[in-house]
Amino acid sequence: MRYFIKLSYKGTHYHGWQIQPNANSIQEEINKAISTILQEDIMIVGAGRTDAGVHASQMYAHFDTVKAISKDYVYRFNSLLPNDIVIVDLISVKDEAHARFDAIKRSYEYKIFLGRNPFLLDTTWQLHHTNLDISLMNEAAILLLNYQDFECFSKVKTDVNNFICIVNNASWSLEEEYLTFYISANRFLRNMVRAIVGTLVEVGLRKTSLEDFKSIIESKNRSNAGLSVPAKGLFLTEVTYKFI
Repeated sequence: MRYFIKLSYKGTHYHGWQIQPNANSIQEEINKAISTILQEDIMIVGAGRTDAGVHASQMYAHFDTVKAISKDYVYRFNSLLPNDIVIVDLISVKDEAHARFDAIKRSYEYKIFLGRNPFLLDTTWQLHHTNLDISLMNEAAILLLNYQDFECFSKVKTDVNNFICIVNNASWSLEEEYLTFYISANRFLRNMVRAIVGTLVEVGLRKTSLEDFKSIIESKNRSNAGLSVPAKGLFLTEVTYKFI
C-alpha cells in the first residue's frame, strides 16, 4: 500500500533533503524512523529536494508498505524523529500516486529581516538596507510571469532536461521589519528562488534596472544574475496535488 506523509522541518542542522554519504539529511531521518516502526526497509520519495539549511513548513513524501496503517502512526513516527522534523498527517493514496511527479504547484517564501534579531538568525536573512525600493522590486517580480526559461537563475551544473518553469505568482510584502518574497510555479530549478531574490534585492537597491532585469532573464546566463542569498531564509510553504 502507498501512503503520503505531510511534514514540516527546520533545515538548519541538515545537509538538505536528499540522502548523501557522510551527511545528515531529512530523508534519512524519516526513513530510519518509519523503517523502525514498521519493521520494514522503507525509502520515502519526496515532492522535491531542498538544499542544506532550507526549511519546509509544508512538504509531502510517499512510501510503500505491506501493512495497512492508520493515522495513529503519525504519533509513533514522530516519537522517533528529531524535534526539528514533524510528520503532520498520513494519507492513504492510490498505488500510482507519486509525491514528486503528481505535484502541480510548489510555493516558496523567502524571509528577510531588515535589521538584527538574534532569535531569527536561523530562519531569516538579516539585512541592514532599509532603503530598498519595495515597489520597484514588485515591478520586477511581476516580470517573471512573462517568461518561462529561467536558466539564468539555475545552478550551472545541474541535471535537468530543460529550464522551463511556469511561474504563476511572484510578489513582495513588507510588514514592519519583515520583508517576504512569495513565489509559486509548477516546478523550480536548483537554487532558482535564492538567485531570483538576490537579483531582486539588487533591483531594490537600484543597482539593477527593470530593463537590466529583463535582459538578465533573456541572457540565460547565470553569471549575469545576482548573488545566491543564504539558504536559511528560504521556506517551501506549499505543495499542491489534485487529489489532496
